[in-house]
Amino acid sequence: MKAIIYSDNGGPDVLRLVDREPPAPGPGEVRVRVAVSGVNPTDWKTRAGATNPKQFPEVTPHLDGAGVIDATGPGVDAGRVGERVWLFMATAGRPTGTAAEFTVVPANRAIALPDDASFELGASLGVPALTAHRTLTVAEDGPRRLSKGALDGKVVLAAGGAGAVGHAVIQLARWAGATVISTISGPEKARLATAAGAHHVVNYREGDPAAEIRAIAPDGVDIVAEVALGANLALDLAVLRTRGTIATYANDGGKTVELDVRQNMSLNTRFQFLVLYTVGEQALTAGAEDLAAAVGDGALPVGEEHGLPLTSFPLSDTAGAHVAVENGAVGKVLVNVSEDGRLS
Repeated sequence: MKAIIYSDNGGPDVLRLVDREPPAPGPGEVRVRVAVSGVNPTDWKTRAGATNPKQFPEVTPHLDGAGVIDATGPGVDAGRVGERVWLFMATAGRPTGTAAEFTVVPANRAIALPDDASFELGASLGVPALTAHRTLTVAEDGPRRLSKGALDGKVVLAAGGAGAVGHAVIQLARWAGATVISTISGPEKARLATAAGAHHVVNYREGDPAAEIRAIAPDGVDIVAEVALGANLALDLAVLRTRGTIATYANDGGKTVELDVRQNMSLNTRFQFLVLYTVGEQALTAGAEDLAAAVGDGALPVGEEHGLPLTSFPLSDTAGAHVAVENGAVGKVLVNVSEDGRLS
């Protein structure tokens, strides 16, 4: 099989296209013929050694993907062979990700993908959608699971709604019944956030964004899904309702945050920091189940017309895909593992 590997941390040039024997699934595992691999910021950061030292002599990157199960290991229902699936956390504690024609994952990390859902959609779920799910299920006064109506009466602020996680926050929150506001930096990103389903968009670089948000939500925002806590904290606190939650999954533009303790005591602010690697299996399982329901309802479409432009690279140019993500490509970057992202 064709696979992308790296043996040393470094820049995109450490990625190599090689031939390897297809892996065999072990107990509790499935082997998946990969059609499309999804690329996330954590993938290039892991390759570069920016997070933790490389754990294995050889690594095939990428946490997310989609394809078809072609073999099962002991303890897994053989009837799953032929099932279309989306994959998540493929390289969490493992050396073999989705940037290969075949990959092996625990059976519970291969989630059924409906026939009418594309492999591009499946490969766009994983990290972004699971992160979005977590931001929406940690509020003190909110639900622990998402479904239609679970967020009725709530107001959600999606910071950076044109990004992959922000896009998923908008779609999931809208599916669950929330009023969704997204902050954006210009007309093009406003268009994408609106296409994703945001009821309101507010340019945080112009006018008085706090006043605009308060006009929409006089009692304040229930949940802020935050991508740049340091840069946006003052705005978040200006619009947060008492006992509201700021769920932050990144701090774009900085590593530290200074808090006014008295202000946050008065608000009873809940801060939830999150990263999928340590969120726990219970949260991952709940997220995957709820995402499967949302996909089944047609609530998570992708593509330019749905607010998430897709940029695809061939497997041989996985390095180019990494460069695109590292340079902040808008939307979702994918790698077509099969020739055209399809499986015949």
